[in-house]
Amino acid sequence: MRVYNFSAGPSMLPLPVLEKVQSQLIDYNGSGMSVMEMSHRSKPYQEINDKAESLLRELLSVPENYDIIFVQGGASTQFEAVPLNLTVNGKADYIVTGNFAKKAFKEAGKYTDARCVASSEDKNFTYIPKVKRDDFRKDADYVHICFNNTIFGSHYNYVPDTGDIPLVADMSSCILSEEIDVSKFGVIYAGAQKNVGPAGVTIVIVRKDLQDRFMPICPTMLRWKTQTEQKSLYNTPPCWSTYVATEVFQYLKDNGGVKAMHERDVEKAKMLYDYIDGSDFYTNNVAKEDRSLMNVPFVSPSPELDAKFVAEAGKAGLVSIKGHRLVGGMRASIYNAMPVEGVKALIEFMKKFEKENA
Repeated sequence: MRVYNFSAGPSMLPLPVLEKVQSQLIDYNGSGMSVMEMSHRSKPYQEINDKAESLLRELLSVPENYDIIFVQGGASTQFEAVPLNLTVNGKADYIVTGNFAKKAFKEAGKYTDARCVASSEDKNFTYIPKVKRDDFRKDADYVHICFNNTIFGSHYNYVPDTGDIPLVADMSSCILSEEIDVSKFGVIYAGAQKNVGPAGVTIVIVRKDLQDRFMPICPTMLRWKTQTEQKSLYNTPPCWSTYVATEVFQYLKDNGGVKAMHERDVEKAKMLYDYIDGSDFYTNNVAKEDRSLMNVPFVSPSPELDAKFVAEAGKAGLVSIKGHRLVGGMRASIYNAMPVEGVKALIEFMKKFEKENA
């Protein structure tokens, strides 16, 4: 029996995608082999690679003056790739809104004068700071943000105005859950394992005019231009992860695209937040205007009850719901693949647990 997996990542995948992948596991499209065994130089994989780019470009309406690449190393590798690829004047501005934003800021400090323009750490990252154009240094090489904060459950409800300074966004835990204007960003990157596919592949969407700015010390493998010139095939790519991601892209397209997914995500999140807000037992501490649709942290009246909740939820088929150690309590990650029924099942369990433990 399948459970409802509320993990922040690797997260659950759409069942139809898993079933299709299963049917092609041993023999992909009559090739006589699995994608896991296939040369990345073979025609079948070239077709997968091209389809991945084409579908993602369509789903996000990515303009032609942007390249899309699928690379290894996770979003955390991009924490260093960003300054190594974009540093010209030796200055970068960061907004720190959570653990991963803080890590990205720290990594950038190895290569450039990284400045924290604003931070929400003063209130344990429970809100998104409001910034304006004049807050950024005019000669900054880029501004970096984390658009959705997986651990703390916050999300930007606006796109910071950075003027002519390229805006870089880590969208690992919200990509494909909402329509975005890609042209407002210089670079968007995202690890796949939260809302796209299995761990192993990272999406990078980078404007073409930014690809010649890399520092001389930037490793060849971390240069975006290396990968864009070779269409993500400079070296052996994460073939299997890219293949599954492609099937997820196709699934999204067949089911109404990003707009339809967003409507469902809003419905799921509203159900859960409404119940939490109406309860005297559970609490979500994130500023309401900055709440994430993807990651919903909450606590009960005590750490002891939190632990009991996690244990009993697991027995009820609601797994991986324990909150991150930096926050505690519980966290329900309700990415695109989480069905409405899963959120309803969680709410029913929460009602039962509250009644028995209030």
